[in-house]
Amino acid sequence: MLGSNFSVIITAGGIGKRMGSAIPKQFLPINGKPILLHTIEKFYEFNPAIQIVLTLPEDWKSYWLNQLAELNVNIPHQIVSGGTERYDSIKNALMCCSGDYIAVHDGVRPLINHQTLERCFAALEIYNCVIPIVPVKESLRKLDGENSTAVPRKDFVLVQTPQCFRRSELIRAYDQPFQPYFTDDASLAEACGYPIHLVEGNEENIKITTGTDLILAEHLLKCDK
Repeated sequence: MLGSNFSVIITAGGIGKRMGSAIPKQFLPINGKPILLHTIEKFYEFNPAIQIVLTLPEDWKSYWLNQLAELNVNIPHQIVSGGTERYDSIKNALMCCSGDYIAVHDGVRPLINHQTLERCFAALEIYNCVIPIVPVKESLRKLDGENSTAVPRKDFVLVQTPQCFRRSELIRAYDQPFQPYFTDDASLAEACGYPIHLVEGNEENIKITTGTDLILAEHLLKCDK
């Protein structure tokens, strides 16, 4: 199933306001390379034949290309312009995807491992929509105005990427108009009536959003080598 029949959209169209950095978080260096490059390398190392489609802010495309040239990186990938919302970026990227199976992955999740990728892609042989998850370890409370109520953590999971789909299902999901509650690709697929199959993710596959995440990712990537 892998190879030319599979595409991955790596979303890096944001500007990372929460990080408080002068450059978008996907370009911040870890161990001498931009976060985004670490992410792309994970997919390329897993299978060099996978089609990689990258969404980037229009104003940062030349910066990315300069970074690749300085680091002498030649991983094949296509670049498309990011949109106003994540939804818009992925919709743009879908037009470039040639695979019958399409994965969507956050550009700032450089710690996805090969075992999680294998579980996701293998599940697509049976299911139409597959996402990796990890258990919630902390206690949870539901807010209700000034009040809150404890809820059982066993009823909840944390959602990761890549979120993986058969091509026809993902395209149909993105034919829907954007809604604010579409926070990920699975929520669009679910709105179309498609059931979502869950597979085990890897705990270190964090989304780098804050400075603390950056410190943790730097340590984990050093241990990953």
